[in-house]
Amino acid sequence: MTLQWHVFYIWYKEFPNKILFMTKQKLLGLLLGCGFLALTVGCGNSSNEGGTESTTGSDATATTPSTTDAAPSTGSSSDKGIGKFQNVELTHPLDQKMVASGKAIYEMKCQSCHKLTDEKMVGPGWKGVTDRRTPEWIMNFSTNVDEMLQKDPAAQQMLEECLVRMPNQNLSDEDARALLEFMRQNDGKN
Repeated sequence: MTLQWHVFYIWYKEFPNKILFMTKQKLLGLLLGCGFLALTVGCGNSSNEGGTESTTGSDATATTPSTTDAAPSTGSSSDKGIGKFQNVELTHPLDQKMVASGKAIYEMKCQSCHKLTDEKMVGPGWKGVTDRRTPEWIMNFSTNVDEMLQKDPAAQQMLEECLVRMPNQNLSDEDARALLEFMRQNDGKN
């Protein structure tokens, strides 16, 4: 009897510590799991690869994205990235309606990971992105992030630098174009 009581007493006395220890382990595992998930979920654009800006002259009217009718590229990467955007027509001057729409999209879907400066947060800052990347690359990355991260060397390099996979934001073509116009304004384009 005494031995059983002693074993019960030790178990009873130590049980809260075991629960607390297990809870700390589970909490630590949960935090590490969330941290790993955050590191593998999203990344933006930070490599400094030269790009040129497509222009349409000095057209003051808004234009919609112009794409080729060919199927999206599936293998090799270029300065245009991988996706359906092969010829994005830019507005000169900036389309302020698209800029406003792009700003709203940025505030809703992008601001939590990207700053408008060159400072990295979760993903890289956006300052200078339109100087480093072509409009086609930016729109292909915005709308086709999963395939770009799998096949585009520049996107893969960003992933290595950021250590965070950018989640697919399910942007429409129009949303991506508005976001590009907002990026252009952020970079001082006109």
